Formats: sequence, structure tokens, C-alpha cells
Amino acid sequence: MSNTAVLGGTNSKELAKKLAKRINADYGALITDKFPDGETYLKLPFSVEGKKVIIVEGMHPNPNEILIETIFAARTAKELGATEVVLVAPYLAYLRQDKRFHPLECWSNRIISAILHFADRIIAIDPHIQRITDLQSIFKIPAKQITANALIAEYIQKNIKEPVILGPDEESYQWAEKIAERIHVEVTVLRKKRYTSRHVTIKLKTDINLKGRNVVIVDDIISSGHTMIEVIKQAKKMKAKTITCLAVHGIFAENALVKLKKAGATSIITTNTVLNKTSKIDVSSIIADELKG
Repeated sequence: MSNTAVLGGTNSKELAKKLAKRINADYGALITDKFPDGETYLKLPFSVEGKKVIIVEGMHPNPNEILIETIFAARTAKELGATEVVLVAPYLAYLRQDKRFHPLECWSNRIISAILHFADRIIAIDPHIQRITDLQSIFKIPAKQITANALIAEYIQKNIKEPVILGPDEESYQWAEKIAERIHVEVTVLRKKRYTSRHVTIKLKTDINLKGRNVVIVDDIISSGHTMIEVIKQAKKMKAKTITCLAVHGIFAENALVKLKKAGATSIITTNTVLNKTSKIDVSSIIADELKG
């Protein structure tokens, strides 16, 4: 038996298995159920006394239920003698509300950071943060963000010939630019104007010829897909040869995956931070590297 245990949460069992194999740790899935009244039942798969425990728990789908599961698992592991509890959140929910956009609103990212203090530290992959520079500025426990940029760049380099990379908006440009720099290809950003959560308009910020080219639209997250659909329309209008949508986190709310294909996406690729049919890029290696480091 190893002195390190990887526990896979409801949304991240496959990723947790891969991670455990990479770091030569014991693996077990959290045992969960629902009581008749809807409350969560949780049990650890084996004794964690004297072990370093790594809980791998992506918070999509069902972020509310998964949050409770995560808190229960971390606190239980500590109570039952774990020497350290590390929460690996491949997708960390509730970070987007990073200020009060309107009076009387909940400032959710401050609250989420406060209630995850049962772990000793937290690791998140490409968290969706905008007005803060890093996770540590809001967490009371050590918090580290790691990026899938290198893995995405490697995928593009291996699978797409002579790509041109587009960032759908200023927020996404940090990912698009860094990925383009890694593989030395052209990159540009689009200017976005958001009217509502479902209504956006897009315009190329710089003149660039997309005709006959393999366009790769890069973002950290595809949620409703409305922003990316507008970029697809622009690329089609400019006679792009192929259009690949590539993101770290594939949420695909409101049937977004179908809508993206219907809009004209040639292919849609995401990592396995959120497991679905588009998850072609495995992030277990970068988590293992961070844990070993």
C-alpha cells in the first residue's frame, strides 16, 4: 500500500484513476448515495489514516451537490487521520462572480474560497478568473492554478496543419496568445460586446486573412457557446477552410455542443477536466507534475 491515496469524486473518477497510476498512489472512488430526504451520504473507500489524500473532484455537472460531496470528503479524510488533504479541482465552479455586478448580489468566488478551507491546499486547472491575478488572493489555504496550455499547443501542433489561432475575446486572449507563441503560429483576438448572457456580437480586432485557412478558436471554457458561435460565423463568412473549437473546460450548457456543430464547427475538442465526448486531451500529466513538484 502506498502512503498516498487518490480519491475520485463523482465527476472525476476516470481522471483520478489516471492520476493515481502516474504518481503510484492507491486509488479509490468516493462512495456516495442519497438519503430518502435528498441529503448526501458519503463514505471513504478505504482507511486513509497516516496517508496523504488527494481528492480529485471536478465541479461540473451538478456543482451544488458536488460542492457538498467535496466538503464532506475533505473533512472526513482529516477526521480519519489523513496527514494532508489536497483538493484537485480540474474545474472549479463559482469563480465567475468575482465582484458585485449589481447591488445586493452574492459575491460567490469569495464565499467558495472560504468554505473549501477543510482541505490543506487546492490545485485548479485554468480557473475562470478575470479581475483577480491568482487563486491565492482569495483563498485562505494555499491555492495553485496550473494551465493546460502546453497540452493544447501540443494537440494543435500534432493535429492541425498551418493553423491560425483566434481568441474569441480579450479575456480568452491570454490563452490564445500563449498557445500560439509555443507553436509559433499567427494569432489574433476578437472584440466582443455582450448585451446579455446569451446575446453577444463579435468583430475581428485586427485585419487577418482567414480564407482557406485552418482556424482554431481557443478559450478556457465553453459554457453556453454563444460567444464561440459568433466567432464561427465570422470565420465562415471569411471562407475559413476548417474551424476547430478548442477549450480547457467543456461545460456545454443549453445544448451548446449541438449548436456549435450546427453553426459550422469542423471539430470541437476539450480536455478531460469535464468528461464528455469531446475530451481528447488528458490533463493527468500536469496534475502529476504539480504534485511531484
